[in-house]
Amino acid sequence: MKILLLEDDDFICQQVKNYFELNDHKVDYYNDGQSLIDNADLSIYDVFLLDINTPVKNGIETLTEIRKDSTTPAIYLTAMNDLDHVKKGYAAGCNDYVRKPFIFEELELRINQLIHKNCMDRVKLSNDYCFDLCNMELYYKKDELVSLNTQEKELLYLLVKNLGSPISPEIIIDYVWEDKEVCNNTLRTKIKKLRSKLNENIIVNIRNVGYKIEKYD
Repeated sequence: MKILLLEDDDFICQQVKNYFELNDHKVDYYNDGQSLIDNADLSIYDVFLLDINTPVKNGIETLTEIRKDSTTPAIYLTAMNDLDHVKKGYAAGCNDYVRKPFIFEELELRINQLIHKNCMDRVKLSNDYCFDLCNMELYYKKDELVSLNTQEKELLYLLVKNLGSPISPEIIIDYVWEDKEVCNNTLRTKIKKLRSKLNENIIVNIRNVGYKIEKYD
């Protein structure tokens, strides 16, 4: 799971990062909303955690901007939970509120509940293939599970999550391999091996742009 955090308190940022990364998740954080909007690639995250009272662009303004391009679940982490802020938050597109100070186990439960609630059952990729976003599993002819390793699952998950939109090699490498030094040739080899497991090519290469899976009607 990849988490995008907006929080101007560095101590809280490190607490969130330490807790979730100990559980094999990835956390990126920004201290102000404008920096997040200008620099974060919204397509790679599974959930947004947002403080409301942040500099330059506050959490409500930031989520309003995010919602122009993304439906990824969002949770406000804030002490500002009076009715007026709750109304504004939901109007901006948040899915839940967690009041500060919070218990990390509860926050994790709320995140998991939101992610699974927003998961589609299976996304149809072609006449024969569909992908289960919740469990990151690929099926052939509805019930035959295609054997994939972890990197292949994450690669497909990213492409299916952004169905119809090309994703650059740099973003795919950062998502699948995280902090490891990996070149484009490694990605091409991984996609070639993944394609070899399929009876049809559902991964499209857009020259000088990246890779995508087309929407299937």
